[in-house]
Amino acid sequence: MTDYSDQHVQGQAQDSIVHPLLPLRDIVIFPYMVTPLFVGRPRSIRALEGAMEADKLIFLATQKDPKTDEPTERDLYEIGTVGQVIQLLKLPDGTVKVLIEGKYRARMRSFFDRDECVFAEIETLVDPPVTSPEVEALLRSVGETFETYVNLGKKIPAEMVASVAGISDPGRLADTIGAHLNVRISDKQEILSRLDPLERLEHLLAMMEREVEILQIEKKIRTRVKSQMERSQKEYYLNEQMRAIQKELGEKDEFKQEIRDLEEKIQKRRMSQEASAKAMAELRKLKMMSSMSAEATVVRNYIDWLVSLPWKKGTKDRIDLDRAEAVLEADHHGLEKVKERILEYLAVQALVKKIKGPILCLVGPPGVGKTSLGRSVARAMGRKFVRMSLGGMRDEAEIRGHRRTYIGAMPGKVIQGLRKVGVRNPVFLLDEIDKMSTDFRGDPSSALLEVLDPEQNNAFGDHFLDVDYDLSSVLFLATANSLHSIPRPLQDRMEIIRIEGYTEEEKLAIAQRYLLPKQLETHGLLPEQVHFTEPTFYEIIRRYTRESGVRSLEREIATVCRKIARELVKSRDKKKKFTVGVPQIKKYLGVPRYSYGVKEDENRVGMVTGLAWTEVGGELLTIETAILPGQGKLTVTGQLGEVMRESSQAAMSYVRSRWRELALEKDFYHKLDIHIHVPEGAIPKDGPSAGITMATALASALTSREVDRNLAMTGEITLRGRVLAIGGLKEKLLAARRAGISKILIPAENEKNLEEVPAVILKSLTIVPVSHMDQVLEEALGLSLPLPSLAEAGEYGAESDETVRH
Repeated sequence: MTDYSDQHVQGQAQDSIVHPLLPLRDIVIFPYMVTPLFVGRPRSIRALEGAMEADKLIFLATQKDPKTDEPTERDLYEIGTVGQVIQLLKLPDGTVKVLIEGKYRARMRSFFDRDECVFAEIETLVDPPVTSPEVEALLRSVGETFETYVNLGKKIPAEMVASVAGISDPGRLADTIGAHLNVRISDKQEILSRLDPLERLEHLLAMMEREVEILQIEKKIRTRVKSQMERSQKEYYLNEQMRAIQKELGEKDEFKQEIRDLEEKIQKRRMSQEASAKAMAELRKLKMMSSMSAEATVVRNYIDWLVSLPWKKGTKDRIDLDRAEAVLEADHHGLEKVKERILEYLAVQALVKKIKGPILCLVGPPGVGKTSLGRSVARAMGRKFVRMSLGGMRDEAEIRGHRRTYIGAMPGKVIQGLRKVGVRNPVFLLDEIDKMSTDFRGDPSSALLEVLDPEQNNAFGDHFLDVDYDLSSVLFLATANSLHSIPRPLQDRMEIIRIEGYTEEEKLAIAQRYLLPKQLETHGLLPEQVHFTEPTFYEIIRRYTRESGVRSLEREIATVCRKIARELVKSRDKKKKFTVGVPQIKKYLGVPRYSYGVKEDENRVGMVTGLAWTEVGGELLTIETAILPGQGKLTVTGQLGEVMRESSQAAMSYVRSRWRELALEKDFYHKLDIHIHVPEGAIPKDGPSAGITMATALASALTSREVDRNLAMTGEITLRGRVLAIGGLKEKLLAARRAGISKILIPAENEKNLEEVPAVILKSLTIVPVSHMDQVLEEALGLSLPLPSLAEAGEYGAESDETVRH
């Protein structure tokens, strides 16, 4: 315990008495001080209750360490205050709120427990009388210093100054001021422990003068900081502080170093003259700015983009036709036109050092390998590959970039892709170019016009860069499922290469060479463990998939591999071998989803099989006709588009014009209602190629002649009965072959397109070119009709020589 014997000599001690003890945390109570306390420790609560039961007096001693829960005599300061409990209130949470008034000083002689309550034997300390002539001067100095302290600190009510001024007793004045000082507990205890009033007052004066000095320094700092904040922004002030600290420590200025690094990059990077001048101009602006300002961040980001773009750097093309052909053949089966076009481009590159990059657009159904072909082209040419998906893109800024005035502005996806690969001549794949849309933010397809025009893209203008960039060395490839949704100006800038669906033989080769080995490796199976027979692949192709590509085929093969992997793990025989035949396919894949050969099971009247083209390949289109008693009403159902409805009207007009040759009454259409229906009504259908099919169905129903179920047809009809050319011939022939159709009627104008159809398809089909509807009826119904005369054509209305083609 602290030795206060030298101080006690000056004070007067009375006889010792015993009071309950209340240890205090973080507070020192002085005589004449009234303060509320919240007491929660059980022993302390019992001490208060004991005091209330006796004379309401209790000894208040401060703990040296406020964290101690059960303090002993050694944990308490020796000098404390005897206080009187004025009011005691028990709170609902079990704690006690007590109001205590300090009475006089006391020294603790001993410390002991009695009835679960702590007591202390104390001796009273009374202030000795003061006779020094210095008292008045000391009282005045303390009062003035306390007033200064109150004005600077702002934490003590100003009324305290007037209250203190009325105290003339030195000891009481020191105790009153000491209770209100904002100092450490140990300093307050030091004031309480000084027993001589004058010595206590002198110590208090020194302590207040020290606190006043500290408060004056704090005020000076606050004033300086406030003036600096008023002169500039807060960020500028913090930046200046950092600079000052760095200067004092002798550290380098990071912002200046960053500017030097950027200047060095601009000088080293081989940029265009325009870009280099722009970068240096922006760098000069950056030097004039504060490094913490928002504008500096924008300028720094812009310069970073300029210096990181590949202005001159590119890869060298590997002009080796044999190697390129081997790479293309190894990656893809078929696709002869595309491979031939790429090899032609490489051949020209070998002869001419500089050639404008072609823009090839691969159009075909999903799953035929359009996207993966882009990677193969890049590998064959030794170039890097970039893919940009355009599906769902609506914002023109995605292509051309945002202007730098916008927050978070960035260059367009084209410039971003070139920065990513780091070369100026990659193979750039624009995937799903037909899936772009338009809204209030602009038309991205129009922004692509400049990108894909070989005459303009040598000076492509990105809004963010604000300088021209040369895209003429880039080999652009685009993919699409259909052309009708691509704007005509954009189509005009691309070389369209159509990729038709695969034949069954091509799907078989792809499955054996590519899909099965890939799935075996993916599922942890060895090639010698799993054997698929050839009929197995045909079974999957015919009865579990219906597509032009091979995506569903690959998924079904993956399903079989998963089933085999499960059986292999359960058998615990890692060397077990599996042979997958047609009987096992139903076990692995379940009930067949499609019937192979969907042609009619027998010849019917008024039902004709047509051929249609869709984005996923060719399909059979059955057209049914019913003749009902009525008043000449023509009904067409099956969710048909406008063009297809017009085809039905043209077919009806043709049949009416040939009433005599068909042995019908002249006014037959006044007595009958005709209903034409195309099944699968939930699927939208449109196009003119079902014209001759509808006319044949009408003629069959009106003449009650059956149509051969092995016959399918496609072609557009005119009012005079001419058969016009159609598109998608290969896909339609594939669909007919898949359904088991043996005879196909096609427009004579499409006979030239048969050269593009694989010989294996033509070998299994009988193709009959027709140029007039009469030939169609002769092939389908066995009717031999003479061609109409000019008079007949004029009577029933003839088309002009200039036919509008759909």
